[in-house]
Amino acid sequence: MSKQRVIVTGGSGKAGVWILKHFVEQGYDVLNLDVRPPNEEICPTLIADLNDAGQVHIALSPYAGRDRKEAIGIVHFAAIPQAYTHTNEVCFRNNVMSTYNILEAAANFDIRKVVLASSESSYGICFANQFFEPQYVPVDEEHPQLPEDSYGLSKVVNEVTAEAFHRRTGMQVISFRLGNILVPESYAAIKADFARTEARQRILWSYIDARDVASACRLALEKEGLGARHLILAADDTSSDRPTRELVERYLPGVSDIRGPLEGRDSLLSNAKVKELLGWEQQYRFMEQ
Repeated sequence: MSKQRVIVTGGSGKAGVWILKHFVEQGYDVLNLDVRPPNEEICPTLIADLNDAGQVHIALSPYAGRDRKEAIGIVHFAAIPQAYTHTNEVCFRNNVMSTYNILEAAANFDIRKVVLASSESSYGICFANQFFEPQYVPVDEEHPQLPEDSYGLSKVVNEVTAEAFHRRTGMQVISFRLGNILVPESYAAIKADFARTEARQRILWSYIDARDVASACRLALEKEGLGARHLILAADDTSSDRPTRELVERYLPGVSDIRGPLEGRDSLLSNAKVKELLGWEQQYRFMEQ
């Protein structure tokens, strides 16, 4: 029996490399679409500009038609990964058009499942001109999204685009609102800087290990009938050594609506929904790395 095929975009990036590794280790036949190959050869890479709809369709064309190499889905992580590294319109255009092109090509070729990289930045706190507190904690999927920057706005637009494609085609699209993605080499520097607690205030001390992102992506492709969902994907705990209650009292003093026990170092981003729908569980914890 041939291996099931998965297409990953942005597989040469920080999280993408771990997504490629995970799917290969789990026995999938993986194709990476990116503007550059990864530093290590994990699977075949096709160089493609995802802002060009023609290139996207050509890249996915082997997965179309009667004799296609059927792909079970696409994990789309190719994007400008944060605000203010590019001019605003470049960031917005790149992130929105590449996502639209992937969804359009998937629809045209009847690829029925897509996973998108959304972000905690869609809530607006991270890159706001003036810091503002969340309306309640832990933040969940129902919390208002209030971005001011083009990066966070692009993520909101992509989530709405995902809903449109689901309505049009029935395609399953899972958008992960990702906490700050960490890789194994990230942990030491953050731990060495524990004294600067306010440095991670704007991300509410969130994090998610890239290896836990990878397993969530696989679960999202393996599940059926989820429709278009926007799910927070964050760790159970924070990236601070302080108790979460202390963080809220000192750094978020205006937040009076507290909707959870916040015991120990509990996260301020709720991952309850992703656990419920995907059966995902965190494997890599901050203090253990």
